[in-house]
Amino acid sequence: MTRADYAGRFDPGLRLEHFSRGRLARLAREWLLIGHLQDRVGMPLVLSQHTADEMAGVAIDEWMGASPIYSRRVQERLNFVGNDVATIFKNIKIDIGAPHHFLDFRFAVHDAQHGEFWLDHCGALMDAEPMGDEYVQRMCHDIEDPTFDATAAAIHPHAKIRPLHRPPRVPNDRTPHCHWTAVIDETTEPYTQHPNLDLVGRSRIATVAIDDPGADGEVGGLPDLSGDIDPNFELEDLGHRCLVLALQEVAVQIHLLSRAFLTCVAQRWGEAEAAEHAPGVFTGVAGIGAERLRDEFGLGSDTDSLAKVVQLHPVFWPRTYVPLHIDVLDRDTVRIGFGDGPAFAEGDTYSWFATFDNAEESHPALDAIGYAIDPAYGSHRVAARAGERHAFELRRGGEVRRQAGFVSLAKISTGATVTFIPRTEVQH
Repeated sequence: MTRADYAGRFDPGLRLEHFSRGRLARLAREWLLIGHLQDRVGMPLVLSQHTADEMAGVAIDEWMGASPIYSRRVQERLNFVGNDVATIFKNIKIDIGAPHHFLDFRFAVHDAQHGEFWLDHCGALMDAEPMGDEYVQRMCHDIEDPTFDATAAAIHPHAKIRPLHRPPRVPNDRTPHCHWTAVIDETTEPYTQHPNLDLVGRSRIATVAIDDPGADGEVGGLPDLSGDIDPNFELEDLGHRCLVLALQEVAVQIHLLSRAFLTCVAQRWGEAEAAEHAPGVFTGVAGIGAERLRDEFGLGSDTDSLAKVVQLHPVFWPRTYVPLHIDVLDRDTVRIGFGDGPAFAEGDTYSWFATFDNAEESHPALDAIGYAIDPAYGSHRVAARAGERHAFELRRGGEVRRQAGFVSLAKISTGATVTFIPRTEVQH
């Protein structure tokens, strides 16, 4: 029996496969958006010390250094390895660069070498337009051109994505927001992928295995994405096991994008600046993600709610990368233990988990998660148990804390408060 919600007491043994297909689909939309929002924190941090052109350069290199890696992973995991336009479009369907409904992608495949897609709505454009045409130009032209091609070339080296129209919008209410073609033409020059792919690809997260439940816990849905592409695809169309695998791969994407971001910062301005930004982005993503998961599951301010949010937060997935132990100790205390797993064996500072090695009595990302449940929660380092690398307690005391400014950066995005409404029911 799968659960459609998470009522009652915290269950330390809960796994993703214990949820229903409908709940997993909703959770997947949240995880895709949470991963997407990390740039809403990272890019302003870069801009605080550097120019807008330099910020755009980081954004380009960041996505080019991560998306081809996780695109290939998703293809293998969801069984749609190929080298045609349909494969390119299927990749976009499971990508933190295209969170469902916030970026409303629509697709048409004409043949194996030709297709087009358009965005009926682009939440990222809604974020950029108030800042003026210059920022829209950077996002929709300067950044999209090389990064779209990098993603397409992960499927076929001669694939190109080109605009039919794109913002700045004329007239200013034009829809769809943008429209693109995808063409595979082997007479063109093959695409040269970014050299950072090799660096990011050597990380533990790039090759980590994920847990496979082996069978569906609920009937119905697509077992994988090997069939014909459905232009009206929704996450509710996927089968139970497929959703469990997809969610874990979304978590891998989040870590890969963060690693690529920190790599780019270090290459430009040194290790110290990358180490400075790592806890900030981690904190912003942790806090905004906790708020959204709290609301998605209708949680309160008690310790069971806090433990559930930690348990379901994508920054702590997949468990094969981040071994995590959570205990509700009493009505005011949740204990979080991190096993000595691959997340702590990257051997560099380009991982959010490297920030735990430098934390002394507290950690800002854990504080941000606690704040989302009750501003009186704060993190405190405690003794690690056997097999643990780090351990903290989130305790509720009398002190009411302030929300971290890094979470406020994430809230600049309209994605921070968007409400997802399922467009289809799961089919059995």
